[in-house]
Amino acid sequence: MKSDISNKKDIELLVNTFYTDILKNPYIGFFFKNLNFEHHMPKMIHFWSFVLLDEPGYTTNVTQKHENMHLQPEHFEIWVKLFSETVDRLFEGEKAEMAKSRAKLLGLTMASKFKN
Repeated sequence: MKSDISNKKDIELLVNTFYTDILKNPYIGFFFKNLNFEHHMPKMIHFWSFVLLDEPGYTTNVTQKHENMHLQPEHFEIWVKLFSETVDRLFEGEKAEMAKSRAKLLGLTMASKFKN
């Protein structure tokens, strides 16, 4: 039986595994190829710690950070699918389900804002 997401180490595992996988994806991996992961990963870990563990202090406007990336709704669909697959591969439980539902909501919200 897999454990649930319960602490920052779990978030680190989730985020690191997800981005390792996403870089290999032929449909959206190119968006991340030139990303400075040393700079970006702590922000992503903090974001998901804020979302799933109620860690305070995350104030970045996520939508604004993605405005100039030329993203389309289908990119978010792929992102959500990969994120959910990563969660399912690593975890199970209430927080794991919350992670998937929050990712889906985030993807739908952002996709609606980036429609041409």
